[in-house]
Amino acid sequence: MLDIGEDIAEPARPSKIAGLADWPPVPEAPPAPREAPEPTPAKTSERDMTAASRHEFAVLLGEFRRTAVLVPLDEAGDLWSAEQNGVCWICAFSDEAALARFAQARGDAEREWTYQTVLGARLLDAMVPLLPGPAGVALDAGSADGMLFPPVTGIVPDAAAVDLGGTR
Repeated sequence: MLDIGEDIAEPARPSKIAGLADWPPVPEAPPAPREAPEPTPAKTSERDMTAASRHEFAVLLGEFRRTAVLVPLDEAGDLWSAEQNGVCWICAFSDEAALARFAQARGDAEREWTYQTVLGARLLDAMVPLLPGPAGVALDAGSADGMLFPPVTGIVPDAAAVDLGGTR
């Protein structure tokens, strides 16, 4: 009988969001030397830098939407959130280590943290619109590598996007 490898599982792709939780950051190895250096562009326009930044954020947003994150629950069993400047932020964490670092920074490392695993898309598309007023998601809150997904067009549903006047 021939074994053609049908039962071999594909290796998991590393998650860029999971990489945000690694602390301390691991320095990257220096690139291999090249025979001839690449020419450096004379000047990168502000428009190009803005486009590159938007593209990078879109990639991170897409990764977040496809990733299951941990959301702590409060005493009432609701998703744990914090309000700042009139915006309610659902706090989500990329993994247990990120949640543990957050708990330790708050001085709450000894208590038990109950959490739910929720897909990022579900937080943005279903949970944010349920909250009264403007709301977004704070990933790995309190971390130097944290990320905010604010209540604006392209991130949350239009009805919840403050830039379209949607505050429910």
